[in-house]
Amino acid sequence: MTTETPIISVEHLDKFYGTFHALKDINISVNQGERVVICGPSGSGKSTLIRCFNGLENHNSGKLVIDGIEVFEGSKEMRNLRQELGMVFQQFNLFPHLTVLENLTIGPMKVRKISKSAAEETARMYLERVHIPEQADKYPAQLSGGQQQRVAIARSLCMESKIMLFDEPTSALDPEMINEVLDVMVELADTGMTMVCVTHEMGFARKVADTMVFMEAGSIVEVSPPETFFTNPKSERCRMFLDQILEH
Repeated sequence: MTTETPIISVEHLDKFYGTFHALKDINISVNQGERVVICGPSGSGKSTLIRCFNGLENHNSGKLVIDGIEVFEGSKEMRNLRQELGMVFQQFNLFPHLTVLENLTIGPMKVRKISKSAAEETARMYLERVHIPEQADKYPAQLSGGQQQRVAIARSLCMESKIMLFDEPTSALDPEMINEVLDVMVELADTGMTMVCVTHEMGFARKVADTMVFMEAGSIVEVSPPETFFTNPKSERCRMFLDQILEH
């Protein structure tokens, strides 16, 4: 259930790496409860945009407002805002020397100052949600890639974030492990969580997205509902991309 209140608002955003113009005049808004999928060819700026949302990259000009807070380089609010933004990366970024349960509880205990018992209770609840409660006492190296990515999703959920950002969460996985992660993400989408996901998985996008965003060469080329995007894309470049990706 989406609302008409943007929880993410981007206006005329530009990002440079030296002289390279990585993001060009980006304008987009995401409503509370909306599921947005960003796709496009490699190097189109998808990951750079999503990393701007949580301050891992700083934009050079334009305006970015998340949950009522303007994001900019050096913003004192960024630390607080990151608590509201869960992020799942291509790589799992789990602490190898900590058990699954410890990986899930360290953030809430240190950042949100939650007691160990409360943090563990929440962690076990989210391990149930991602269907690996029996892995709580194992170390990351003892898990498959798909299981590690599900731990990474549960870890973000443990921070009780308002928005979940996914940066190609299945791209580092073996093909047989992709569906187990996507299935968890579909279930998350069904809970009404605000989600922004960069992915090439078009079956998943078709199933969960409220809005499709197609990027190329640092620009947003097309924004449309999935039924329009997949059956009648407005741009020739988008049609070519879909033809290519749906062939594989």
